[in-house]
Amino acid sequence: MEPNSRQRVHLWIDRSRYTAAALLVRLRKYIPARLEYLADVLRRWVFRHEGESIWRPCLRMALLAIVCLLPVVILFSPLGCGVQHETKLHVANAPIVRVRLMQGVGSVQLIATESARFRLATETVWHPLNLRSAQATGVTLVDGQWHIGNLVAGGGQLVIEPGHEGTLSITSGNNPANGSYRGRYRLLPMPDGKFDLINDVDVDSYVAGVLARELKQDWHSETYRAMAIVARTYVLYEASTSQLSHREWDVYADTRSQVYGGIAAESNKSRDAASYTSSVVVAFEQNGKAQIFKPYYSSCCGGVTQSALDAFGESWIAPLSDQTNHTDCNASPNFNWGPVVIRKDELTRRFRIWANRTQRAEKAMAPLASIAVQQFNRFGRPTRFLVTDAKGAQYSLSGEELRWAVNADAENDPHKADGATTLKSSFVKVITTPEEIRFVEGHGWGHGVGLCQWCAEHHAEEHMQHEDIVLAAYPGAKLVRAY
Repeated sequence: MEPNSRQRVHLWIDRSRYTAAALLVRLRKYIPARLEYLADVLRRWVFRHEGESIWRPCLRMALLAIVCLLPVVILFSPLGCGVQHETKLHVANAPIVRVRLMQGVGSVQLIATESARFRLATETVWHPLNLRSAQATGVTLVDGQWHIGNLVAGGGQLVIEPGHEGTLSITSGNNPANGSYRGRYRLLPMPDGKFDLINDVDVDSYVAGVLARELKQDWHSETYRAMAIVARTYVLYEASTSQLSHREWDVYADTRSQVYGGIAAESNKSRDAASYTSSVVVAFEQNGKAQIFKPYYSSCCGGVTQSALDAFGESWIAPLSDQTNHTDCNASPNFNWGPVVIRKDELTRRFRIWANRTQRAEKAMAPLASIAVQQFNRFGRPTRFLVTDAKGAQYSLSGEELRWAVNADAENDPHKADGATTLKSSFVKVITTPEEIRFVEGHGWGHGVGLCQWCAEHHAEEHMQHEDIVLAAYPGAKLVRAY
């Protein structure tokens, strides 16, 4: 005999009792004890009267479904680590990093859209700084005293804070660091009457201002998130070493550290990546303790990376060892390049300039005679080169040393109109001719240590998650939270 509609509903309710119970059992390991108890009470409340109206338990069933599904939504939705695209990025406990925006300037111009404030570093009380809206106000250091327009503010380090982020920009001529930044500005006097401009900013805001300058705008969000972890680790590592040297700043704002553009350089994608990965860094376990290291990265490895030991003479660690990436970065326009042809007399000039800057023996070298590869790594990338001069003296250079020497003062090459006269990387073959050195079959752009940005983008396109992209670039490393 077929059940009538009322009986079918009762059968559905009975089955739902078991479904709800089974769901609670499955979720038990995810639900705190108090929520588990509450859910069990609600389940019993839904089905408390066997003979009551059909619709009452149905309504209570809907309520139970909401309660049961809520933990699932909380656990598996992106709310816990997702991003709200707000102007303010600062996390309360995020470390402050110190970025050297300008070095040895004689004056800067303040341009504000609302009032700001200032104090000397030795003071605890802020003073109002009433700047005319959208008009430039000069800041100079005269006889050790700060002059802000017509105001004499005193001596020592000067700290300026905008009323709100993005409402105060600082410029100095055509300085590439001109613009507005999050956090505070600190003006650091130098002995010669000039000063440095430092941006004290929380690390996540800093990362947001780095990513869009280091990566292509249309790259995958997973690439941005991977790079956020790397950039954050890099600046925190540099901050830890700068404290040991008692320096007043941690990193440069250009390629000497990481390219940092402040608020103007941010994008929705860079803010997303900085916020989504907040506090996550890459570390390496040594002596039973996870420690951050300097996570080198470059634009394109050309298919083979080199170790930090080979490139920079640093201690060998697994995350910065050499590895092959095959053709993962062949979408880069710099995966293959060359030839680059440079006259021997011009190379001699460059080598001497570089050697004088670095106080190396090559500063007294005779005219250059030849360059040859001296050593390869296990994957066939050149790591050392042997330079011989006309008198037979020989100089052994790492790949990076060769690149620095070849590129030194290249802008003053009288023959540069003949074509590109710099090396994009040291992953190259060398041919010596009577008058010239020919660098052929070049691969990659940059030093090729650590993460390759074009490889990272390739992995993201292949649906690799940002955590795995980072760990693939630094073998043996692990991801931890730094704050």
